Parts: sequence; C-alpha cells; structure tokens
Amino acid sequence: MFNALNAMGGAGQVERTVSNNTNAAIYCTFVVFGMLGGAIVNLLGVRWTVCVSGLTYALYSSSYIYYNHTAKGAFSLATGPILGIGAGILWSAQGMVMMSYPEEHRKGRYIAIFWVIFNLGGVIGGIVPFVMNYHMGKGSNAVPLPDASYAAFVALQVLGALCALFLAPPARVVRSDGSHVVLMSTDVRHEAVETLRLFLNPWILLLIPLSLASNFFYAYQYGPYNGVLFTLRTRGLNSMLYWAAQMAAASAVSLLHDHASMTRRARGLASLVTVAVITNITWVCTLVVQLRYTRGPDATHAQSDYPGGLIDFAEPRRAAGPILLFCLMGAADAHLQSFAYWLIATTTSDAQMLARYAGFYKGVQSLGAAIAWLLDAQGVSLLAQLIVNWALFNVAMPFTALVAWRIKSQEDAVDDEADDDWLMEPETKHF
Repeated sequence: MFNALNAMGGAGQVERTVSNNTNAAIYCTFVVFGMLGGAIVNLLGVRWTVCVSGLTYALYSSSYIYYNHTAKGAFSLATGPILGIGAGILWSAQGMVMMSYPEEHRKGRYIAIFWVIFNLGGVIGGIVPFVMNYHMGKGSNAVPLPDASYAAFVALQVLGALCALFLAPPARVVRSDGSHVVLMSTDVRHEAVETLRLFLNPWILLLIPLSLASNFFYAYQYGPYNGVLFTLRTRGLNSMLYWAAQMAAASAVSLLHDHASMTRRARGLASLVTVAVITNITWVCTLVVQLRYTRGPDATHAQSDYPGGLIDFAEPRRAAGPILLFCLMGAADAHLQSFAYWLIATTTSDAQMLARYAGFYKGVQSLGAAIAWLLDAQGVSLLAQLIVNWALFNVAMPFTALVAWRIKSQEDAVDDEADDDWLMEPETKHF
C-alpha cells in the first residue's frame, strides 16, 4: 500500500517537496534500522515485530489527511523517521521468512509468492485512487488525492499489520521434506558481533552497488515520470498496472531461479544477463520520453511542459506508449529484486543469518533511496536524475556478476552455519 501511494507521485500530492523530504527521512532512518533489523527480529521474534512495524505505515498515510487540510508538512515529516524504524525491522523479518522457510529448490518460487502477495497490495492501492477519481475528466488539472482515498489506505494498512499476528513462528515451521527452520540461541552481544561481521564479509560487500541501485530508481519513476506526466486518475491506473506487471514478472523469473536442469551459477548468470538487458532497454525508452519534457506541475505551473499537457488513459494514442513503459519499469524492478533476494538466499538456510543479510541489503538499499529522494527534493533536473539512475545500475552489474559467477553450484549446498565460505573457487564448478 505504501508503494501504491508513492507510485502515484508525491504520495498523491501535486507538490512533491513534502513527500520527497519525508521519503528521504524514511530511508535515512531505514539505513540504520535495516542494519539493526535482523538482530532485533532475532531477539524479539517475527509476529509482534511485523505487526508493530506495519502500523507505522498506517501512521505515515494518515499524515497526508492532515496535510490536505492544513498544507503543513510537519506531521508527515515527523512520521518519516518512525516509518523508517518500522520498515527496517519489518523488511528484515520479511527477508528471513521468505528466504529461510523454503527448501533450496523452491526458494525462487517462495520469493515469487511473496512478491505477488506484496504487489497485490500495490494493485489494490492503485485501484482505490483510480475508482475514487474516475469522475475527473482528462482535462482536469493536477489535484491532490482526497481524504477518502487516504482513509482507505490507512484502513487496509492497519488490517494488514494485524494479520501479522497470525504468522507461524520459525520454530514451528516444518518444511515439506520434514526439515525444520534452523534457530540458534542468541542474545544482544551475539547479535551485535554478528551484525558487525557483515561488514567483513567480502561477498556481501560486493553486493553494495546492487543494493544502492535497487531502490534508487523509485524516486524518478514515481515522481518525475508517473507523478509528472499523467492525470490523477491515470496515475492510479498506472500504479495498479505497474504492480500487476511486477507480479507477472516475479512469477516468470522464479521459473528460471528454480530450473532444476541448470546449476545455480548458470541460473544466476542467466538471470543477471536478462535483467541487465531488460533494464537497459527500459532506460533507453525512458530517455526517449524524458527528452520531450523538462518539468512537471508545481507551485507556478498547473501542468507539465510535456507536449499536449497531462496524459490521460482516455487518449489511447498518447497514453499507450508511456503507460506500457511504466509497466516495463515494474517488470524490470520485479526481476531485479527477485534476483537479488535469490542470490542472497543461496548463501544459507540459517534463518537468523538470513535476517541479518536481508537487513543489510535493505539498509544499503535505503541509503540509495534516501539520496534519490533528496535529489528530486532539491530540484535536480529530471534528465540528470535519469542519467544517474542508469549509470548506477550499470556500475553495479560487474560486481554482481562476480558474486553470481562464484556462487556454489551444488543444488543441495546448504550451510546452516553460514559464514564467508559460502562461495567456492570458479574452477571447482561444473555446468
């Protein structure tokens, strides 16, 4: 639901400054609590950490109802760090569950199942503003999302947070092959040491460029693209289609990640090449569109300078290409995220270690996101933002390829006492 709201651009607002600054505050805090999130989840368990963390998303959404009535962003800005804390803990728990519960040969499928469920919230969140604002004609100027739409987001987020209380704790999970999720006794000192050790793991450090790039593009896609080019109701439709495309792409790439006839190294390299090609095609097409405009609606301009004004889905000749491109952005994102999680998941089946790995990944990812939102908040040109995104992604690819190349090829290679030895020399591998 948070993603659906942000995918509309400006969290549903016309003027994006408050939303951009709030998102920067979210992700700055997320950096810290992403790193600490694995330790917190290991110490406190899954159910209550996910539930309480989930409620911070509802608090964030509710702040824009206040903003609609007062035009004061202090409440929204205050919810940013609170949500950053909650998000860091929630995503560490999510990563642990998603990557440690399945057997080795089903990790791709479980990542896809999570991604489908996760983005179902985005689809529903896109339907809400689309339906509620459908009456607004294609000639309407940009307007903020109404209170009723924000209230619907809050209600759904509260419901989702409470559902977390029904999660099975890891100790009670029995896989279909009869094995159990590995949990070791832990304490604050042990978690502190293990968290610090993440910064000494060379293979995890090689994933830092990928982590930085993997959420960096959201600020551009949600704001300067979807938030600038389209009418409010079309932004809602785009959000729905964007997340639906993610669901389809995640399902498709899971077939590659669990392909039994290929070694894990071969699957990793094939997935890497595919996502690199798709993402670069996406950025080429985006550049073609971006060269046609320089700004969006703001305090002094009712509409963007895109030829013909704001794009509405009722104008299929103008809308089809940009809408399909936004869907392609979603598909490329789902492939990238699924690949990153799958790559991390191949390291171990130790639930506690995976919680730390997931937290580290999300923490570094959030650092990139914070920088990206600040770039938009500071008025960096839209073209410059595009170029930074494109360059950062391609810089990350060689480092990620090195990790994929050196991953264990054994189908049943599981190290429940995970450490830096989860990778092997290339010469020991066989396709």
